[in-house]
Amino acid sequence: MELTESNVSSSKAPVIEAESIVIRFSGDSGDGMQLTGNQFTDTAAYLGNDLSTFPEFPAEIRAPIGTTAGVSGFQVHFGSKEIFTPGDEFDVLVAMNAAALKVDLPRLKKGGIIITNTSGFDKKNLGLAGFADGVSPLENGSLDGYTVHKIDVTKFTKECLAGAGLGMKEVERSKNMFVLGLLFWMFDEPMDYTITFINEKFAKKPEIAEANIKTLKAGWNFGDHTEIFASRFKVAAANMPKGEYRNISGNQATAIGLVAASELSGLPLFLGSYPITPASDVLHELSKYKSSNVKTFQAEDEIAAVCAAIGASYAGGLGITTTSGPGMSLKTEAIGLATILEIPLVIINIQRGGPSTGLPTKTEQSDLMQAMYGRHGEGPLPIFAASSPADCFDTILEACRISIHHMTPVICLTDGYIANGTEPWRFPKAEDLPPIEVKFVTEPNGPDGTFMPYLRDEKLSRPWVKPGTKGLMHRIGGLEKQSGTGNVSYDAKNHEHMTRQREEKIQKIADYIPLVKTDSGKDTGKVLVLGWGSTSGAIKTAVRELIAEGHEVAHVHLRHLNPFPKNLGEILGRYEKVLIPEMNSGQLIKLVRAKYLTPAEGLSKVQGLPFTTAELKTKITELLK
Repeated sequence: MELTESNVSSSKAPVIEAESIVIRFSGDSGDGMQLTGNQFTDTAAYLGNDLSTFPEFPAEIRAPIGTTAGVSGFQVHFGSKEIFTPGDEFDVLVAMNAAALKVDLPRLKKGGIIITNTSGFDKKNLGLAGFADGVSPLENGSLDGYTVHKIDVTKFTKECLAGAGLGMKEVERSKNMFVLGLLFWMFDEPMDYTITFINEKFAKKPEIAEANIKTLKAGWNFGDHTEIFASRFKVAAANMPKGEYRNISGNQATAIGLVAASELSGLPLFLGSYPITPASDVLHELSKYKSSNVKTFQAEDEIAAVCAAIGASYAGGLGITTTSGPGMSLKTEAIGLATILEIPLVIINIQRGGPSTGLPTKTEQSDLMQAMYGRHGEGPLPIFAASSPADCFDTILEACRISIHHMTPVICLTDGYIANGTEPWRFPKAEDLPPIEVKFVTEPNGPDGTFMPYLRDEKLSRPWVKPGTKGLMHRIGGLEKQSGTGNVSYDAKNHEHMTRQREEKIQKIADYIPLVKTDSGKDTGKVLVLGWGSTSGAIKTAVRELIAEGHEVAHVHLRHLNPFPKNLGEILGRYEKVLIPEMNSGQLIKLVRAKYLTPAEGLSKVQGLPFTTAELKTKITELLK
């Protein structure tokens, strides 16, 4: 946090200008930290700050109250400069109880600000957090070197809402609004956006709306009328390209990208899905778009979900299924069916920590090999990966386009980090989004007026026909097809021909995707950092900082993982060393080494957490030496 004194000041405390700030809201899973963080973030976005967020949830639906396992955190990095990550360390930590402080203190900058709710540091909470009997971090000197504000948020909230006619549970739930109001005062941000949100959210419960607004204002007034704060902070708007923006999460961008693909193609959208963390929000979001010819189906299981989506595509719609790693395992056989049928189908895997149930609320990039090879038989498919919350829109749109034009299922990988994280997204103009051309066959295409369902075009794609089209009756199913006719065939040479043709069709997609470009740095140099998926922000930040320090380092980021862009091998050969950071044990690196024989080095992290900029800079510097 780079700070300079400002001429602007409040009646009590001077306002300090900051280029960027990282705040961590942390508390029990029932303390409303996600809502508080989201409201602060939306206000920062409304004021024109660039930002990046990182919500963290407990793995259990209702983890034990007061324990470290139950800590829920929301991290926001906002600033007047370009922001690509939620930040390695916090400038401000809001700790609603002892467990929250214990979990997140190690990542608070030395000299940083701590705001505590002292009611969360009583004997019971200290014991639940694992502190020794009679030991409190607020009293034992362990926080020396930090600026600590001890505020009994619970007490002030109860006093504020005394006589409001609410039960104790409703009063307790309002304490996050006190914290939010205080933070709005501290960072010189208006409350208007949140007040509007509260009134809309609780339109049918005006007493709840009034209580939350009253508590929000009480938090602001506490900051404005007490003298415990030496200063306030102000972050100017970022210099971003002109346009209309909204703050968007990866799952929201995914849903909007799917709706856009439906509009651009003229195809009705059908989502077959089964609820699973962290993919469920796409189902929730798309269910709001019934007026846009979108149908959502919450199936009884993952198998039914993907099979329903296959049926929708067979019937001439845009079939989509969303899931995470465990769901992909269950969908595998049906995905094989869609592969041999050669019909459009978009499979979105929002990755999480595994195997099995693993770390359901934590992020990971460990499903790349599953996407590449996780089907019996030879079943190659195109694979796309989104790199940020906003990039989910563009990635999904391209995945739908490729799926339709090349008559193939497509796997699109995101992960929990970008699915739940947010950043500003500039609305694209409708005229900048080219239509997705759809061609349904309505006339026989074979000799003597016959229909050949597996006759290939220049893309090696077969024709798409709606069932029931007069004169175009044909056989469909999971058995191997005879080339051209689509009839069932057990012929050995035909099977080999069809297997190789399906593979060639996927590889031919490389002719229709963009060549890869250097994201940062020069086209030649000492070290190239090759990334995919959500490692983008951390790599971009680390590489740009090292370039500013005078180092020969560059960054290339992949959206297309199968097939690779046609010029990737050439680019890899321009650098002395190649580093591939991944949130897995090393999966892309295996594919790159196998295809290009490049002696790339890997950097692996499998902790359910994204890379920090510092981790990447340390490894890159090591290679530069």
